[in-house]
Amino acid sequence: MDLDKVRKRFLPMSETMFYILFSLREERHGYGIMQHVQSLTSGRIALGAGTLYQSLAKLEGDGLIIQTAEIERKKFYLATESGKVILREEALRISELYRNVAELLPLEQA
Repeated sequence: MDLDKVRKRFLPMSETMFYILFSLREERHGYGIMQHVQSLTSGRIALGAGTLYQSLAKLEGDGLIIQTAEIERKKFYLATESGKVILREEALRISELYRNVAELLPLEQA
């Protein structure tokens, strides 16, 4: 796999794609991914089946995830090492964005 090509294709990453790949640090099936993303975002992102499965096909086609099992018509997926590299790079990009705009955000009191 050519990691530079994958970087150009996926970075910067859409928020939806980020959360799908982020969810696949642990093995999950489609509906489990939907639930995890909804939980992580407090319901702000509710993935539709079409969006999810199109994204999974793209991630799998580029070697960022692999299908690990199929049990009773449920396909399970997991991020590959390349997927984890791309995820870390995107997380660093997002972290930089946050650092650069932090002064605009109100400080929260504990």
